[in-house]
Amino acid sequence: MLKVFALLIVLASSAVQAQTTLQNDLPLKYIEQVHPDAEARPLVIFLHGYGSNEADLIGMKFQLPAQYNYLSVQAPLALGEGRYQWFRKKGEGAYNGETDDLKDSARKLRDFISQAAQKYHTRPDKVYLIGFSQGAMMTYEVGLRAPVAVGGIAALSGRVLPVLKSELKAGQAPLTLNIFIGHGTADDPVPYRNGTAANEFLQTLGYTPQFHAYPGVGHSISGAELRDLNDWLRQLNP
Repeated sequence: MLKVFALLIVLASSAVQAQTTLQNDLPLKYIEQVHPDAEARPLVIFLHGYGSNEADLIGMKFQLPAQYNYLSVQAPLALGEGRYQWFRKKGEGAYNGETDDLKDSARKLRDFISQAAQKYHTRPDKVYLIGFSQGAMMTYEVGLRAPVAVGGIAALSGRVLPVLKSELKAGQAPLTLNIFIGHGTADDPVPYRNGTAANEFLQTLGYTPQFHAYPGVGHSISGAELRDLNDWLRQLNP
């Protein structure tokens, strides 16, 4: 769950919550911040962390490229009022996931991406997932499997889950995928070593992630990370 945001983002997020309505016309519920025209714009889909909801990350759009369309998805598994998860944790200590939950949530998310791309007139290679914590783990789960579902993923404070890692083999041609990895060095729930391990593992598969470390930052998204995300998205669609 996102803990710390810059004051500007908190205020912006509050404004978004006041004017958005939960949509249910796609396989997962979501809120939107999109342009009123029907132009073929790049599309960002936010995936929140464990115990949070679709309103958590949408305020980030105010610090990201204005020409994009933005959706923020509600994870399918309820924890309590206003709290959701993408998968149940498996075991103690390591942040593993129940395999059936992962498969089901990944299927729903892929269906959501496909239908959202059609609804908002966007090619799949112009769809980008930005996930935080458990949502970051879902970006890997969906983005690294064939067929190609999206053009890029940004994994913030996440990790590549063991079940996925065991199924990805070196020597296979990598998918056409842009990858951003961001991680705070003082992260306790998902330690920094998970970010560096993901970066190293993806390089063995032939990917070239854009990796960013944030000294002293805990399990949160900093202003510096938002600036780097903004630069990454602008590079993808100059």
